Amino acid sequence: MNTILEYCNQMLLCVGIVFILAGIILHVFPPKKINGLYGYRTQTSMQSQQKWDFAQTYSGKIMILTGLIFTLIAPSKGLFQTNATVDMAIGMFCMIIGSILMIVAVEKALRKIE
Repeated sequence: MNTILEYCNQMLLCVGIVFILAGIILHVFPPKKINGLYGYRTQTSMQSQQKWDFAQTYSGKIMILTGLIFTLIAPSKGLFQTNATVDMAIGMFCMIIGSILMIVAVEKALRKIE
């Protein structure tokens, strides 16, 4: 009997779940003050408290959206019949691209805040 996990790219599914959980934590429990340990920390986000607050909630939303996309496309393994090595490479590639796209989106939005 085949299970749903046999039709899923398990690496992509795990990455999606981690992105969703991290996004929820960042959105629901954002760091209140600018710090160098926790939260969305870039030079732009740390320029002011207003930018910091915006960056925390906005990056959380973007992470949740990205995680949902990864989770929804994880079952595509059933269409392509990939092996574990290819699944790992696809998962890592998507994680890197998703992270880069999140940073680009948040930084672009932060530049609009004065």
